[in-house]
Amino acid sequence: MSEQNGIILEALYSDGTKDYRNPAEPLKMQMVVLTMRTARDNATAVTLLWNEERLPMTISRSEGRFDYYSVCVNVGSETDYYCFEIRLGEQVLLYDKRGITDYRNNDRDFAIMPGFVTPDWAKGAVIYQIFVDRFYNGDETNDVEDREYAYINKHVNKVTDWNKFPDTDGIREFYGGDIKGVIDKLGYLHELGIEAIYFNPIFVSPSNHKYDIQDYDNVDPHLGKIVNDRDGLLAEDDLDNSHAEKYINRVTSKANLDASNELFLELVQKAHALGIKVIIDGVFNHCGSFHKWMDFERIYDKNPDYEKGAFITKESPYNEYFSFHNGEAWPNNDSFEGWWGHRTLPKLNYEQSEDLVNRVIAIGEKWVSEPYCVDGWRLDVAADLGYSSEFNHSFWQKFYKAVKAKNPDAIILAEHYGDPSAWLKGGEWDSVMNYDAFMEPVTWFLTGMQKHSDEFATHMLGNSDAFFDAMNYHMSRYNTQSLYMAMNELSNHDHSRFLTRTNRMVGRIETMGAEAANKGIHPEVMREAIVIQMTWPGAPTIYYGDEAGVCGWTDPDNRRTYPWGHEDISLLKFYKELIRIHKENEVLRTGSYKKLYGAYNLIAYGRFDKNSSIVVVVNNDENSSRYVEIPVWEVNVPDNAVMERLVLTTKYGVSVDNQEFMVEDGYLRLDMPEVSAYIIKYTLEGE
Repeated sequence: MSEQNGIILEALYSDGTKDYRNPAEPLKMQMVVLTMRTARDNATAVTLLWNEERLPMTISRSEGRFDYYSVCVNVGSETDYYCFEIRLGEQVLLYDKRGITDYRNNDRDFAIMPGFVTPDWAKGAVIYQIFVDRFYNGDETNDVEDREYAYINKHVNKVTDWNKFPDTDGIREFYGGDIKGVIDKLGYLHELGIEAIYFNPIFVSPSNHKYDIQDYDNVDPHLGKIVNDRDGLLAEDDLDNSHAEKYINRVTSKANLDASNELFLELVQKAHALGIKVIIDGVFNHCGSFHKWMDFERIYDKNPDYEKGAFITKESPYNEYFSFHNGEAWPNNDSFEGWWGHRTLPKLNYEQSEDLVNRVIAIGEKWVSEPYCVDGWRLDVAADLGYSSEFNHSFWQKFYKAVKAKNPDAIILAEHYGDPSAWLKGGEWDSVMNYDAFMEPVTWFLTGMQKHSDEFATHMLGNSDAFFDAMNYHMSRYNTQSLYMAMNELSNHDHSRFLTRTNRMVGRIETMGAEAANKGIHPEVMREAIVIQMTWPGAPTIYYGDEAGVCGWTDPDNRRTYPWGHEDISLLKFYKELIRIHKENEVLRTGSYKKLYGAYNLIAYGRFDKNSSIVVVVNNDENSSRYVEIPVWEVNVPDNAVMERLVLTTKYGVSVDNQEFMVEDGYLRLDMPEVSAYIIKYTLEGE
């Protein structure tokens, strides 16, 4: 144990979970009990520093090695800030959300946002991300055809070999995965144990990634259902999409759009019947140049059921939706601003159009309401929306209020790189895709790789100090309710596959070729990552195919098809086992977190609540076993307790056989094989 002037530092603990803040997510003007843990008989006074007040705390209970000091406070209607002062004689320390400190820093204070309540189902939910075109082809009649239309100056093409790697310039390739395919595989997803599906965009769009939306009101019939089809492919030498009669009919026919929306509704209902939530992707910073509001490609121009697009005429009702650099260039005004200069991605100009604001908010409401009742939105590049920070926050406040009014249990998750705290104060985003406080630290520690496989850093591989320092800092930028539903991914559609990162090879498909992404991989390191993913605070989010051993460089190579019939069965079995462990242990969803041990290539941490404690130990050393003594007393495991092994993964395989460990003097002593991870549990007697 370490002491600072007699205070036992490792005993000090508090956080925003219900054991230390009750209720954990209070409403406005509600009474809350706040608790601080110290070593027993190791403080002469504990004081709550509550906003500008000093409130004395009293011992509410003593258990094992600890005293628990508590005090009741009434929260207000705005954010309340607090930390704890621990005094032993003349010695004084402060404790805030980043741990022990000598002085108060408001930026590090615990914070209560009254009324910021997140759905319980999302805390620690096991989410499965599906890039629909690459998951499963359930309906070949809706497949994109060769030369059906042109995209960025080339014809689109249909891929007939499901197992073909994506081309370097593969944005126009379509493999045929669709919503019927997801329906067909719901049984697989249910057996895997997932609790929610996050879909990459499913709305009408000309690209396979569909982040260039063409129609927010309708599911793309190429993913949905085509009941009204016709001939009309482009000629070999024709790139003019106003001639793409087959495509125009497919994506503008009301019969096709209605049938596709109905099929998506069927998917949602069948998923819900299995207890699986559905989250959809909202791309609202920009749309696509094909969009009916712009109609740069004249898809809607000749259809009397649609208004004229802003590209076509100055009289379009959508002109104010976009920023045109030349306000007199009609007809065919191509001076619109593209997001990051991309002509296929016209940036939406919300500040100029209240009608646009209302339309997009209505879209947010539509899909979480009857009949669709989706369970949440993932927001693409959400911090970029608008032209100012002030407007951005104002818009998301309106969006949040509208969506929650229609479906209080719907969640709002944002894609965001960097500090998200400005949006996580209640009333904008519920949480984010967790790059900074999960994907990056895990990747650096286990592989030494940057998340795009663009860099290998020897000094980061196995660097436990860098791992815990990054985690501690970035986790402190979240409030607890946001942290526990953050999407903890190892891979996704924007970064290399984690299994490829285990080869510690810098490269992309255009420099190394697709086959190199499969070479030199280490499934045993992948299993270590899965152990961390399923035990770390947050919502473990599996990118389709990770569980089956899919490799790949960053996009487009990370968007390979799911290998039906060619899965890595041992890895799939391991994922199922770890998902089961995660779901069966509530402490892994909502329990407290504490670092326990760090050394080169070795980390240990605990998850604990009043009923149980789970300890995770990872040895990433590929050359030698390690003996380690873990201070499990810090996560409430009593002396002489018996702990049970839930899983052990090593370089050579996996064991789920029961093994018991005796805790002596508060320490768990382990011999860790090379490249191994333990999950070990203690359950309070009587539970």
